[in-house]
Amino acid sequence: MGRYRPPEPEKTAISTAEGFSRLQQELNYLWKEKRPEVTARVAAAAALGDRSENADYIYGKKQLAEIDRRIRYLDKRIRTMNVVDRLPSDSNKVYFGAWVTLTSAKGGQSASYRLVGPDEIDGKPEYISIDSPMAKALLGKSLGDEIAVLQTTTSTRVLSFEETAEPTSYRIDDIHYESG
Repeated sequence: MGRYRPPEPEKTAISTAEGFSRLQQELNYLWKEKRPEVTARVAAAAALGDRSENADYIYGKKQLAEIDRRIRYLDKRIRTMNVVDRLPSDSNKVYFGAWVTLTSAKGGQSASYRLVGPDEIDGKPEYISIDSPMAKALLGKSLGDEIAVLQTTTSTRVLSFEETAEPTSYRIDDIHYESG
């Protein structure tokens, strides 16, 4: 069996204004602060002489390659990004940027989620990607509607499509949007 893996499907190029600003800040930091700092360190290591056994030089070159790769990705992503910075005309339905409170039909547990772009979900467990199965099930639904999402029986957070998974029903109890 080979190592080939088919490419992942394209992420939706959509973002909230805050997420877009965060991507721009990361690009500026990498380009104007981090890259010049690492470049200076590599230049100083190269000036020491033998580069084949110079760990600072070798590691610095690898770090520069990683930074350049991330800069290229961010630059390409920012150019194609659509920023959604206004509220939908019908705020009683779930659309991009909505905060949705769901209550489990079985246990009565509730949780709130926000539908955001795939580049914005880092570090915030209440943010779910617009490309996720749960977000796709929520889009276009209204207050009081029920959705069914496949999840394992041991967890209400991790989506799974194993044979042991069974649909879990949730009721939409609240929908609201943040302006600006």
